[in-house]
Amino acid sequence: MDELNGRMIACQILITGLIARVANDSPDPLRFLTDYRDEIKAVVRGINIAGMENTDRVRQAALQTVDEMFSLMKPPSSD
Repeated sequence: MDELNGRMIACQILITGLIARVANDSPDPLRFLTDYRDEIKAVVRGINIAGMENTDRVRQAALQTVDEMFSLMKPPSSD
């Protein structure tokens, strides 16, 4: 389980970096991040989670993870 958690954290870091890179290349990075976050949350809300008794808890944890990833991103500095 620890190995899986480590791999998930590594994937989250890579995805966050990729999203930030694409956002920095866009004309309006903050708008891009906001729109992208909303799209990701819509996907998480619509995913069919099978084989679990409490899917609401899993979905809530996934939405919280999305919020955490995007809260780490800050607008580009003016330097």
